[in-house]
Amino acid sequence: MSNTLFLRLEGPLQSWGERGRWSQRDTAPEPTKSGVVGLLACALGLQADDDIRQLSQQIQFGVRCDRSGIPYTDYHTVGGGYETPQLLTAAGKLKLSSKKPHTELTYRDYLHDASFLAAVQTDPELISRLTRAVQAPHWVIFLGRKSCLPSRPLYEGVGDYPSLEAALGSWPWYCPEAEEESQVNARAVLPGHPAEGAVRRRHEFISRSRRVYGPHYTKDKLLKNILVVPTWPRFNEKASDISKTSEVSAE
Repeated sequence: MSNTLFLRLEGPLQSWGERGRWSQRDTAPEPTKSGVVGLLACALGLQADDDIRQLSQQIQFGVRCDRSGIPYTDYHTVGGGYETPQLLTAAGKLKLSSKKPHTELTYRDYLHDASFLAAVQTDPELISRLTRAVQAPHWVIFLGRKSCLPSRPLYEGVGDYPSLEAALGSWPWYCPEAEEESQVNARAVLPGHPAEGAVRRRHEFISRSRRVYGPHYTKDKLLKNILVVPTWPRFNEKASDISKTSEVSAE
């Protein structure tokens, strides 16, 4: 039985906020665990913090950066051009700058034309449930922000692997725009431990309503000789019928 679900996260724009607050909305260089947990929660139709937190605690998550994309910053102004103030302060008062209606400058970061392979590991029963959900999601799925829609189906297959590193190192990169079959090296971001020199990040979901995230440690790993296949994935399962042809073991 399968313990790993593979998701292809690819689109014109994606953004996986890491430290974004107020007028500065950044993106991590790759999809975050909290972001993908939110994506899976959308697919399952989960809203309550307790349900989403339980999902986050049940899964292990890793990601392979097949195409890192181009960083892009979108510049916005909010509230400008009006004779009366359109924005409020935290105290609920009209926001002014030099006694004039305040114009807020905002910056939103994105990754343009990026392609990532995400691997989610958990027990086979939950893998089966997640597999059905991402193929027939309860709500619209997006890549970090609601304006970032995927350009290809997320579901790429399932398999049985002893670790996330083995899973991401074995699964091919199905890339229809590639001219021929080849091999590449790719950076992977995997769960780590502080004793291993892993980096402390705030990617563990705690509360959506309060925007609270806990520590999650990650480490980078260079995966070598990833097979690039110039076709779409050969899987065509329906949400109600997970075919064994989509299962690829590490053996």
